[in-house]
This record gives sequence, C-alpha cells and structure tokens, in this order.
Amino acid sequence: MPPPFTPLYIDGEWRPSSTGATFDVRNPTSGNIVGTAAAATPEDCAAAVQAAARAFKTWEHSHLSVRRDILLKASDFLTAKGDEIRAALREETAGTDDWLWVNYEWSVDQMRDIASVTMRLRGETAPSIIPGGQAITQRRAIGPILSIVPWNAPMILCLRAVAVPIVCGNTVVLKTSEMSPRMQAILVEAFAKAGLPAGVLNCLSTSKEDAAARTTELIANPAIRKVNFTGSDVTGRLIAIEAAKYLKPCVLELGGKAPVVVLDDADIPRAARAITSSALLHSGQICMSTERVIVQRAVADVLLRHLQGLFSRIKAGDPHADPSAHIGAVFNQGSAENAINMIKDAVKDGAKVLVGDLTRQGAILQPHLVVDAKPGMRIWDRETFAPVVILAVADTVDEVIDLANASDYSLISAVWTKNVHKAFDVAARLRAGTSNINGPTVHVEPMRENGGLGGSTGYGLFMIDDWTQLRMIVLHPEQEPPYPVTAKL
Repeated sequence: MPPPFTPLYIDGEWRPSSTGATFDVRNPTSGNIVGTAAAATPEDCAAAVQAAARAFKTWEHSHLSVRRDILLKASDFLTAKGDEIRAALREETAGTDDWLWVNYEWSVDQMRDIASVTMRLRGETAPSIIPGGQAITQRRAIGPILSIVPWNAPMILCLRAVAVPIVCGNTVVLKTSEMSPRMQAILVEAFAKAGLPAGVLNCLSTSKEDAAARTTELIANPAIRKVNFTGSDVTGRLIAIEAAKYLKPCVLELGGKAPVVVLDDADIPRAARAITSSALLHSGQICMSTERVIVQRAVADVLLRHLQGLFSRIKAGDPHADPSAHIGAVFNQGSAENAINMIKDAVKDGAKVLVGDLTRQGAILQPHLVVDAKPGMRIWDRETFAPVVILAVADTVDEVIDLANASDYSLISAVWTKNVHKAFDVAARLRAGTSNINGPTVHVEPMRENGGLGGSTGYGLFMIDDWTQLRMIVLHPEQEPPYPVTAKL
C-alpha cells in the first residue's frame, strides 16, 4: 500500500500541486517514508492568497454565532479523529502517547475555548467631544493572515495559528511544516467538515527546498495583512526581515530556554520530578521545555541526586517498538548532533556531564544532565531543543534570579519555594511572559497564551488584541456646527 498523500486545500477544494510536484515525509526515528505531500508552486500560493482575499469580503461580516458554531462542530470532528491523529503524530513526528494529549485532548478543549472568544469581540461607545455626537470603537478583523506553523506540536500550534484569527473574522493561508503536513491537514479537514466557507482557510505544503522561496512570495503578496510564525528564532528573524520590507506586522512565537529556580526551602523531590518531566517530554522539543536549572547552594546536592536518579531511569528509543523506551527520537540526526556538540563545547569550557554519554544512535539521543554551565557558553545561550538540562548553583536569591534572567529568551519560567511571599516576589522578578510557582514549565493557561517579551522568544500573542484592529466611527451631530474657514463665508 502506498503511503498516504496530503494534497493542498485552496478555495474549498483539495487539489494536487499545479505541476503535480510532491515531496516525501519521513519518520524521524526510522527514516522511512510515511507519507507524501503536494509541493506548492508560486501559482498555488497566489491562488490561495486570492481565495483568502475574496472570502474576507464576506467572512469579516459573518455573524459571531456562525463562527462559534463552526468551531464547535470542528471540535466534535476532531474528537472522532483520535486514532487518525495518533497515527499521524507517531509516523510524522515520532510523538509518544505522552505527547498525544496535547495534540488531541488539549486541542479539542482549546478549540472550544477559542469558540467562546466571540463573546469578547466588543467595542465601546462614548459621547463625542462635539455636543450631540457619538464616538464608537469596534474590534474589526485585519484581513488575510499568513500562518506558518511548526512540526513539534503539530496540532495545538496549528490550531491557535488559524482558529484565533478566523474566529476574529480574518481569513487564513496556512503553510504547514514539511515534517507534518498530514497531521495539520486533519485540522483543515475539521474546519471544512464543520462548514467553514470556501477560501476562509487555505492550506499549503511545501518541500524543504522550496520553503524559503514560497514563504518570501507569500509575505510579499499585497493581500496578506499580517504574519504569524512559530518556530526557531533564526527563521523568525528572517521572516521578520521579509515582513518589515512591506511594513507588515508579525506575531512571532520563537524559542525558549526556560529557567527553573529552586530555592533552599523547596520541595526537592517534587521539583525534581517536574523538572525532569518538562525537560524530557517530547525529548525536550517544546518551546516551554525546562533547559536551565538554577538552584541555591544549600540544596544543590540533594536536587542533583534526585535529578540524576530520574534522568538515569529514562530511556530514549522508539517507544512504539520498544516498551522500555520512555521518549522518542529528536527532530533529525543533525538536531541530535548539534545538541551533542553544544555539550562537548561546554565540557571544554569547564562543564561536567553527570548523566549521558555524548553519543547518539541516529536521531535518538539519551537524556543528558550537565552541571557547572554558565552564561557565555553556547549551551547556556542557545536553545538545545533536545533532552538536555544544564544546572548552575548560586548562593543568594538575587544571584539565582540574575542567572535565570541571563538569557535572550523570555517565554516561560518556574520557581520552587514553600514561602508564598518569596514565590511571588521571585516570580515577578523573572523576565518571562509566564512564571509558574511550584509547577512545571510545560504549562499553558487559557486566560493568556504563552508569549515572549522580545529577543529570541519573539513577540505577540494569539489573542483577540493581536488579531483584530480597533477602529473608530464618529457620528457627528445632526445640527451643523460652525466649521473653520467656511463659517466665515
């Protein structure tokens, strides 16, 4: 049986590339071909944007209840697609069942939460400065949006990139990851089955070789009004540069180097379990993954013993073929090699490896725990996106906070302490969009999407304010006032 084929979705129709071009999708662990996908051409990209522009003229004015009901129906469709989602996650991204809940159960719940956004699309009214007039503000859609999504959380990150703009009245051109086109096409199918009008959501897949050129063409298209991208800060900077050429705003959710601060009165066993979970879930390939641990000296040895014990018990491999494996492969062999080289560079500069052997088997990398890392080392300054944690020790609370903030990343953090007043003080001083008290770094609350504070984590959120524009309408009084210049005639 040939591997499944993922077509493009343009103007309400599933179709091949205009030239028939395709590319292979491979499993990160085995390297085997698990699917093929249509490779969009410049003509396909232009057709998708044109469809989004046409659809915006009517979708912008659609009733809020229509948008809400479509999202609710789409969530019901996803609920019935559990087996298909599980298979695509496993085959395209080597995702484990531990990661399925984020890309299935959580995605269904989040789509229902996003449907409720329609209740918050409100404006305001106030008396005009002119007696008898009224000033009215309205939250209005922006226009066609280009959404560029990653592979590592293929459903949940795709969902927010398209559902929030759509529920706010925008139309979307979705560019899938070349690693997970089938997974992301399932979400597009859910919207189509739910009755989303043709052109409101269009889906393009591109080969890795064509990705940069197609992305540049899409950003340059005058009909695209805003861009969102989730991925590495390296690519994010390139996208921001392209968008800046046309003065187009962006939402960029880029990398993370999440610090966990462990104070001397923390619940050490629980902190160690949370750190290990958030460091190794999905082999550390989450923007919220714990990458840095900064601990007060008084409890450093105790924490290290607990972390060593946990890290040593967790095995990387192919959990679907080997029941003793807990986590899967990383993105590709290059990603694994990059992480090993970062560790080796740190060791040359004085760091020590407590867990791990600095080897890989293809894209499979065992958990590594590194101590005596410090700012200036590449392993401190750059995201590893692998099952690797570095640990540093400091004496005072102020020193711990300074080390936690010694990073260009600013997405998420955590602090562990039994003193609630100290917890809130430290959390407020950590430079992170979200700070967790006595909890893991891999965590999201629906009241506010995780987002960075600039730098290598990017900026902007997937919330109403980011996907609407506040416009004003002024109703002037019925009785004509004296106008400057003409009043003297």
